[in-house]
Amino acid sequence: MKITVVGAGAWGTALALLLQRHGQPVTLWGHDAPRLEEMRRRGENQQYLPGIPLPRELQFEPDLTTAVRHATTVILAIPSTAFRPLTQALQHFSGTVVTVTKGIEHQTGLTMGGILAETAPQAKIAALSGPSLAFEVARGIPTAIVAASADPAVAREVQTLFHRPAFRVYTSMDLLGVELGGALKNVIAIAAGVGDGLGFGDNSKAALITRGITEMQHLGVAQGARTETFAGLSGIGDLMATCFSRLSRNRGFGERLGRGELADAILASTRSVVEGVPTARSAFALARKLQVSTPIIDEVYAMLYEAKNVRSAVQALTARESRAEA
Repeated sequence: MKITVVGAGAWGTALALLLQRHGQPVTLWGHDAPRLEEMRRRGENQQYLPGIPLPRELQFEPDLTTAVRHATTVILAIPSTAFRPLTQALQHFSGTVVTVTKGIEHQTGLTMGGILAETAPQAKIAALSGPSLAFEVARGIPTAIVAASADPAVAREVQTLFHRPAFRVYTSMDLLGVELGGALKNVIAIAAGVGDGLGFGDNSKAALITRGITEMQHLGVAQGARTETFAGLSGIGDLMATCFSRLSRNRGFGERLGRGELADAILASTRSVVEGVPTARSAFALARKLQVSTPIIDEVYAMLYEAKNVRSAVQALTARESRAEA
C-alpha cells in the first residue's frame, strides 16, 4: 500500500505522521516546494507543528501528479476553496480517497465528498471527521474520530488504516451527515469565539453550543443526513472541541472579532485557513435554499459578509422571540 497525503498543513502533516509512525509508507504533497524541502531538511513542520519531529522515512513530493501516480490511498487535507481544482488530478484514480477537509462549496452546496463524486468518479470515497485537533493528534494524545462512507466496506477499510490505541476510529454510513457536521460546526465555533472576545461566560457558550447543534441538525436533515449523526463525534463532539479549545482556529478567529478586530485583518495575519469563514457563506445560502431557520449561522454571515456590528449581531440573537425548545 502506498499512501499520499495531499496538503502539508497541520492536519495533513499530523495524519502523515500518524500513519508513518506505524510503518505505512507515506508521501506528503504541499503546494510550496521550498517549504516542503525545509520540512524534509529540518525533520519538522516548523510553521504548523513546531517541536514535533517527523519520521525520516516520510517522503516529500512537490509535484501533485507524481505524488498520486502510484498511490493506493489518497488523503485530502486541503482548503475547501481549493478542493475542486486540486482534485481534478484524481479524475482517473480508482483507489480510495479520504477527505479530511471540512467545508461546503458555495456555488453548488456540495460537501467535499460530493465534489469528489464529480472530480474522481472512479474512486472509493470516504471522509474522516470528528474532534481531532492536529497538534494533539501529532503528540499522540487519545482521540476518537469517525470514518464515513456510503459503502460500509470502504468505511471499514479507512477505519483499519487509521485505527491506533490513541486514535480510535468508528465507522458510519452517513457520509453526508458526517461531512456537514464537520463543516457547520466551524461557523458555530466562530460565534463561540465572539462570545469569548466579548467576555461572555460558560452559560452563554453552553447555550450557544446547544442551539448551534440544533441548527446543524436541522440543516443537515433537510439536506438528507441522518438525525443521529449530529449527536455523535462528527457533530456534538467536534462542535465541543472546536468551541472550547484554545487551539481552535475558528474559535480564535471569532474571539478576535469579538475584541473588535476586522475580519480581513485577522485573516491577513494568520497562517492557517479559517474554514468557518467561507462555510458561513455557503451555509447561509444553503439554509435559504432549504428554508431552514439558522439564526446563529445567519448572524455569523452578517458579521463576516454584511459588516454587521458584533454587538448588534449578539443582540439580534438574544432578543429573538421566546418559543418552545425544539
